[in-house]
Amino acid sequence: MIGRTPEAVSGIRALPDGGWSVLIDAVELERIPATTSIIATYRVDIDATGALCGCERLRRYTRGTTDM
Repeated sequence: MIGRTPEAVSGIRALPDGGWSVLIDAVELERIPATTSIIATYRVDIDATGALCGCERLRRYTRGTTDM
């Protein structure tokens, strides 16, 4: 996730401790044509003060792929 520009926020939910869990989509590998670029979805957990608590990659997919 470090050094990657977020492309979209695909989910967000409040955590019981007052923090947030955010799903962020970012390009991992830019390709031509763009529909073949590799996108990754990361879950980022942030506490109530805005400090990063955790980050993990949940999945990777090509930009042209749709969820079923």
